[in-house]
Amino acid sequence: MAVTVETLEKLERKITLTLPVSAIAAEVDVRLKRVARQVKMDGFRPGKVPMNVVAQRYGYSTQMEVMNDKVGEAFNSAIQEAKLRIAGQPRINEKEGAPEGEMHFDAIFEVYPEVKLGELSAVTVEKISAEVTDAAIDKTIDILRKQRRTFAQRPADGAAQESDRVTIDFEGKIDGEPFQGGKAEDFQFLLGEGQMLKEFEDAVRGMKSGESKTFPLSFPADYHGKDVAGKQSDFLVTLKKVEVANMPDVTDELAKSLGVADATVAGLRADIKNNLEREVKFRLLGRNKQAALEALASQAELDLPNASVQAELDRMIEGARADLKSRGIQDADKAPIPDDVFRPQAEKRVRMGLVVADLVRANNLQATAEQIKAHIEELASSYEKPADVVRWYYSDMSRLGEVEAVVIENNVTDFILSQAKVTDKAVSFDELMGQS
Repeated sequence: MAVTVETLEKLERKITLTLPVSAIAAEVDVRLKRVARQVKMDGFRPGKVPMNVVAQRYGYSTQMEVMNDKVGEAFNSAIQEAKLRIAGQPRINEKEGAPEGEMHFDAIFEVYPEVKLGELSAVTVEKISAEVTDAAIDKTIDILRKQRRTFAQRPADGAAQESDRVTIDFEGKIDGEPFQGGKAEDFQFLLGEGQMLKEFEDAVRGMKSGESKTFPLSFPADYHGKDVAGKQSDFLVTLKKVEVANMPDVTDELAKSLGVADATVAGLRADIKNNLEREVKFRLLGRNKQAALEALASQAELDLPNASVQAELDRMIEGARADLKSRGIQDADKAPIPDDVFRPQAEKRVRMGLVVADLVRANNLQATAEQIKAHIEELASSYEKPADVVRWYYSDMSRLGEVEAVVIENNVTDFILSQAKVTDKAVSFDELMGQS
């Protein structure tokens, strides 16, 4: 008999499943006999428990188990016959009024939508590019030098300057009263590196060892300490020690200390350039991929399955709770997080996933084994033992699946850029890296 599929609303469908009571009863009988051979009860030898006793104890649970299995089989058979791609799990309820000898069930579910892709030739995608400049290499070298700087105490009459390390005692008060976290002794920080609020650094800058100073400080409204956020305070600070930073010179010795294979300044710069170019490549790929995918999604027409959106919402909320837990928040797993917080992002993700999947199917953009291998080898190339990294990826199907997803997205990006109108835009290294 052909399956009748009823459209309820947009992507929601309903089919009626029919199960013969005799088939259910026969399977229940088979399973109860299997149970009887294994069950142990007081007063009976193993395997000798009467069937009426077994049925009395296990009949109901076995009946429910068989019905669930048979309904599931009937549903799967029906959707295969109707060639439906369902989204999420069906809601199945027994219907009343079925003819004698039959049981009827209504299965209500959602199907994946038909995706109407727009003309990519009408889409404009901004593709960015960036280069690793000498200035970017110099900046990276300065960061490495800072990581290896040493400190020497300034003379007693030496005032605290930018980049100095200072050791202080301080105590803050609000309305004349001390507050939690507002007092410390032998506290160290580096001037000019944003470790302290600007007003605090400005007050300490120019002080000399042994000096004390009282100054007002306004906590920002968005300050992480909620008890003092937005409040006016007064601080007493005593400067105990000022140390000047000594940065190592850019020499072959620095290159050697950093473990560069070619332990020369030229070798150091070449090594840094190679690493930065690899990072630039991946960042450009990510930014251009996002621009291409958003352009694709903007042209598509489709309805979103509520089941898929809800599943994505549940994943995002679970992820948010896990993040809160990692930050030490008590009862994070019970934190009330409304769906509305993540709904726009969840809908965007589901929409993007459906559109990409449709484009992949329509244009055979699946990842090949050669592409996956090449991508893994590129990822491994930055490690000391690339072969071990390659084996690590191939030893786990979930890791391989993650690589496959990335390769498919790359294929989709290349396809979109080959079809769309592309405008090129050069951005600076700092802009790409999100540096000021």
